[in-house]
Amino acid sequence: MLKAGVIGTGSMGRNHARVLAEMGSLRCIADMDKKALAEVTARFSVQGFSDYKELLKSDIDAVVIATPTKTHHDIVMDALAAGKHVLVEKPIAPSLREGHEMVKAAERTGLVFAVGMIERHNPVVTFAKEALADKRFGEMVSMSARRVSSLPGRIKDVGVVLDLGIHDIDVMRYLASSRVRSVYSLSGMKSGAAFEDHANILIEFENGTSGISQTNWLTPMKVRRLSLTCMKNFVELDYMTQMVTISSSQFVSLDYGDLFHAPLEFDIRSISLRKQEPLRNELEDFLGAAQKGRGPLVPGKEGLESMRVALAAIRSSELKKKISMDDFGG
Repeated sequence: MLKAGVIGTGSMGRNHARVLAEMGSLRCIADMDKKALAEVTARFSVQGFSDYKELLKSDIDAVVIATPTKTHHDIVMDALAAGKHVLVEKPIAPSLREGHEMVKAAERTGLVFAVGMIERHNPVVTFAKEALADKRFGEMVSMSARRVSSLPGRIKDVGVVLDLGIHDIDVMRYLASSRVRSVYSLSGMKSGAAFEDHANILIEFENGTSGISQTNWLTPMKVRRLSLTCMKNFVELDYMTQMVTISSSQFVSLDYGDLFHAPLEFDIRSISLRKQEPLRNELEDFLGAAQKGRGPLVPGKEGLESMRVALAAIRSSELKKKISMDDFGG
C-alpha cells in the first residue's frame, strides 16, 4: 500500500484522513490551523505539518488536497514538482487557465493526477454505466437530477453550481459518453449568499441525449437522485440509499374511447446494491492507479471538462442565453 498525506483538515480533509487511516496508508497531515491540525493528528497518530511544503518533503508517495479552491493550483503544482501523485478535491481550480496548467504539469511528470468527483465512485453510477454499456435499459433519451439541501456553513468560495451541480454535470457526462454541445441555466440568490444558491441547468449532448439538473441550498432536506429515461426502462438512482429502481409498463387491451380507465401492466424492480463508501472507492482507485501506473477513473482532464461545463452554466445564467461549448473558453 502506498503512503499518503492529506493537506487540509476541513470536513472533506478529515474524511479523507479517516479513510486513508482505515486503509493503512495515512502517514501525515498538513494545515495552517494548528489547533485543528493537533486534533486530527492526535486522532490518527500521524505526523502533522503547519506548512504543506514540509509535508511534501516527507516520505510519502501520494497526497490528497482538500483545501479551499483558490489554493489548489499552487499546492498541486508544488506536489507534482515534489514527485507526488495527486488527488485534488473538486472543483479542480478557480479558473480554467490554472486547471490547464495543472493537467499539463501532471502530463509532463507522468504522475497520477485525479479529481475528487466522488459520485462517479458511487455503486449506483457504476451499475448504471455497466447497464447502459450492455444496452439493458435500451438507448438513453434523457437524464434528470435533483441535488438539494440546506445552506452549508463550510462553503465560502464557490456557489451551488460548482459545489453541488458539478457532481450531476460530471455523472451525466460519464453516463452519456458524449461531449456537451450546449448549456442553458437559470440561477439566483435567495439566501443572501455571495454566490448563486439555486440553479436549474439544461445540458444538450452531441449524441442527442439531454440532461437537466436541479440544485439548491434552499431545501430543508437532503436529496441526491438521478433519473434516466431510456427506450426500455425508466431508471431511478438514489445516491444516498444506493438503491436502483427499474420500471417498465405496457397497455393491456387499450380502449381509445376510455383512456381514463386504460389498464396498464407495470413491472417495477428495486435493486439494493451492496453498500460501499464512495470516498473509499475513490481513494482505492487513486492509490491503485498510482501503484499500477494506470489512469484514475476521473483524471485531471475529466475534472477540468466538468468544471468547464459548470462555468458555462454560470455564464449562461449571467447572460440569460444558451452557451455553445464550442465557443466557451472560461
